[in-house]
Amino acid sequence: MPDARLRPGDAVTLAVPALDDLVSALRRRGWTVLGPVLRDGAIVLGELGSAADLPRDVVDAQEPGRYRLVPAAKDRAFAVASGPDSFKRVLHPPALTLFRARRDGRSFTGDGADSPARPLALFGLRGCDLAALRVQDRVFLGGPHADPAYARRRDGAFLVAVTCTRSGGTCFCASVGTGPRPEGAFDVRLTEVDGGGAPRLLAEAGSARGAEILAEVARDAPTEADRAAAERAADGAARGQTRRLDAEGLPELLRRSYEHPRWDDVARRCLACGNCTMVCPTCFCTTVEDATDLTGTEAVRTRRWDSCFAPDFSYIHGGSVRPSIRARYRQWLTHKLATWTEQFGVSGCVGCGRCITWCPAGIDLTEEVQALRGSGHPQETHRDRDA
Repeated sequence: MPDARLRPGDAVTLAVPALDDLVSALRRRGWTVLGPVLRDGAIVLGELGSAADLPRDVVDAQEPGRYRLVPAAKDRAFAVASGPDSFKRVLHPPALTLFRARRDGRSFTGDGADSPARPLALFGLRGCDLAALRVQDRVFLGGPHADPAYARRRDGAFLVAVTCTRSGGTCFCASVGTGPRPEGAFDVRLTEVDGGGAPRLLAEAGSARGAEILAEVARDAPTEADRAAAERAADGAARGQTRRLDAEGLPELLRRSYEHPRWDDVARRCLACGNCTMVCPTCFCTTVEDATDLTGTEAVRTRRWDSCFAPDFSYIHGGSVRPSIRARYRQWLTHKLATWTEQFGVSGCVGCGRCITWCPAGIDLTEEVQALRGSGHPQETHRDRDA
């Protein structure tokens, strides 16, 4: 393709080897590239030195409480759906040093929070991941008190979004409008397409800097067949989803279902392990811990992920506000799907299905909502018998 200037909205086609050019161009411009890699039998996030680090020749088999990787067609870098990791871990780390103080004679010296040495390129954001990123931006950057640690990581981040061309067994993004095609703000969007034998990618520039990066990559002009193949691939992934979450009237449903017996049923199955909150790309609860060494020379303040499923999370003087699993599961689901909307203007669920896959009891929130919606059980409102 001639070296014509690319602009936001332009599209090109890339051969699979050109992914290496894309990763190299980002690294050359100073970004640390983080994307999906295969490690310990799962697809997790790691630094990409080249496109060879991307997972190939595998797909995921996901069901409630079950995750396996199985062999698949060659030359597919993005055939897997979401793994246990999400980009939340990159921008909102599980453990973050907020402050460190060291004794220096009769005084102290200190330093601030950890921060990355270089700006980050988030490579391989699915539609659900991109929607989750918007939610986290609203939580950590919206309002008068932005979170400085999140802001440092988010500032200047380059976003490479990827259209899902197959869905995992627990995905339901199509029903909540977050995928399979990523929408919203991104720098580059990639879609793997078939045609003419070897797989290739339709690459779309979503920003000026995305267009600049694509201009450095070996590319061809897109054909109408490529564009049509990208549309078919996204539509096929949406049709392949077996789960859905009916969001119509959901906040009202949950508010009037406060005393529903279904909460007792799920409490008998729930282990209160907190896996659902850890793998969720939007959950953001934390606790702060202070520690000193045995000599009294150094003190460290650390922020760590926490979970509303932990008994101590709602502990106040006199005891826990939510002592039962019933109350804690209800709090999580009601906040995620109802009161979150009142707080932030959007749902806290992006349809990724991680909470279903990584629940050891196989609890499926889409089934729980359907059970609440379909029973017709008369409910009382705002009377917490568990507290």
